[in-house]
Parts: sequence; structure tokens; C-alpha cells
Amino acid sequence: MALLFSPLWLRSLQLKNRIVVSPMCEYSSVDGFSNDWHFVHLGSRAVGGAGTVIAEATAVSPEGRITPDDLGLWKEDHIRGLEKITRFISDQGAMPGIQLAHAGRKASRTSPWKGDRLLTPEEGGWTMVSASARPFREGERAPAALNTEGIRKVVRDFGRATEFALRAGFRILEVHAAHGYLIHQFLSPLSNDRRDEYGGSFENRTRLLREIVESIRNIWPLTLPLFIRISATDWDPQGWTPEDSIRLALELKDLGVDLIDCSSGGILPHIRIPLGPGYQVPLAKAVREDADIPTGAVGLITSATQAEDILKSGAADLIFLARQLLRDPYFPLHAAAELGEDIAWPPQYERAKPKK
Repeated sequence: MALLFSPLWLRSLQLKNRIVVSPMCEYSSVDGFSNDWHFVHLGSRAVGGAGTVIAEATAVSPEGRITPDDLGLWKEDHIRGLEKITRFISDQGAMPGIQLAHAGRKASRTSPWKGDRLLTPEEGGWTMVSASARPFREGERAPAALNTEGIRKVVRDFGRATEFALRAGFRILEVHAAHGYLIHQFLSPLSNDRRDEYGGSFENRTRLLREIVESIRNIWPLTLPLFIRISATDWDPQGWTPEDSIRLALELKDLGVDLIDCSSGGILPHIRIPLGPGYQVPLAKAVREDADIPTGAVGLITSATQAEDILKSGAADLIFLARQLLRDPYFPLHAAAELGEDIAWPPQYERAKPKK
């Protein structure tokens, strides 16, 4: 059997294959609520054969949204719509997951197709928060540096959202600690110049993430897996490095984290990232080998053979696909044919399945 279509056990869950729908912001919510767009977007990828479907970066508080159009999980009323989605994903034999997030200083913006700019107070913009009072871009409004009580609120917000995610039927939880959002803003010395217990040393800069993980693990059942998405490098020698990621992964493993989803970049707008096919795969491989923890590979992975080669090389345990699954929601069905695997199709679609 091709590794891409082999099962993987994580705690009590068996994922039917190694293909994961990577969390992708849809900017299609009103007041944080899921709707028919989310149901069809996520449900169609489950129908298409992905083993795991992770809902987009979901704000743990209103001020944690990137845009007013973000999905949210800060109130009980959000649960009902998500329950419908998780039930449908599960009925297709896929595992429903959700990514919890706080945008920090990258909050209070318009959606990408509405200009991707900071909202003014007159437009309903809100006060952004961060590790330090540094704006993301020069000339933009600066965020407020979180005080100790503000940090405690963030930890509580992640805990509350975890409880709601569990009640909504999600079986995998991922914490978004990448791409220049709030947790990453604490991790990176390029955005954190605090002089208290949350700044300066590696131990201090990673404290917020460790506290969030501990809070989540007090709520999230030990039978269910916990993922962390990190930017495994800032692509700047003065910033967060792959060596930092390995050290962090070792600590997170001891706190009950099951997999590190290895992305990169996003902390500053001017840093050049060496984009290319599978450009982040070496980061996943380094973390997997040196921290002895499962990893997910993500970023410009576009074919079945490329994904299979990543798994065969030992670089990762799961393949997270984003844009390729926007292009082709049925990529897993097509990938199986490319690799010579005869996997089950939805019975409603069986009559279209290619004959051997």
C-alpha cells in the first residue's frame, strides 16, 4: 500500500489516510458563525477522500479575529452550526478537526478581496493586542502590549474555545502558533521585546504557548490528539530558527502535544521566503528527526507522487494540503488512482469510478 493511503493512529484515533485538509481562512462568517459555505467547503473535501478535515483558523475571541468575517468559537451559540459540519465530515469516514487562533497585531483588517488593510475605528476596527507595541507594518496603527491580566484572558479564551470545540464534535484540535499571529508574536524575538516573564529568553518567549497547551490539555481528552502549527523558521537569522523549533517541539511533546505542523514565515512583511515545491519539507524532517515527534508537511505540495516521496523519505507523518485541495476537492480520489491504490469512493459516486 502507498504510504499516502496507509492509516495512522494518533492516541485513540485512526486516520484512514495521511491526507489532511489544511486550515484555510474563508472569510465568510458573520459574527463568527459558520454557514452553508463552511458546510459545503469542508464537507466536499471529506467527500473527496481526505482522511482529516481541519476547519480554518477560528478566533477564540472577537478581538482575536483577523477580519470581521472570521469563523469564531467564543460563544456557545457557535456550536450548533459546527455540529452539523462535524457530523457530516464524520459520516464520510474523515476525522473532523479545528484550528484555534488569535490574530494579535494582525487583527482588525479587511478580508483579502476587500483590500487587506487595517480597519479604521469608524469602520468598526478594534484595538489590536500583541506581545509588544510594535505594528506589523511601518506606519500602521500599533497594537497594545498585553499586560499580565490580558495574557491570562488569552489563555482562558483558548480553554473556553477548546470546550466548545469538543462539544461541537471535533476530534482533533490544532493551535495556531504560526504565520505572525499572536502566539508567534510572543515566540519570535523580531516581535517580542518584553522584559518580563514573557519576553527575552527562549523559556520566557515560549511561556504563553506552554500555558495555552497546559490549559487545553486540562480540557481536551487524553484520548484525542493535539496538534500545534508553528512557523518553524522566520527566515531571518535574528528571528525564530529551526533549532528553536526543535527545542520547542521537545517541550511540547512533554506537555501532551502529538504532532507539529511545520509551516514558516509571516512574522514580518518584508522577509523574503524561498518559495518552491515542498520548500518547508526540510523543516518538518528536522523537527521529526531531532525531536522524535510526528510532523505534518505543508506548502506547495501538489501531486500524489510528491506527497508519497515526502512520506517515504521520513520527513513527515501527515501531508497538509491547502491550495491543491481548493483546485481539486477530490484530489485524494485522483491521487489514489495515480498511485495505483483502489480506495473506496462514496457510493453515490461509484458509477464514475475509473475501472481497472
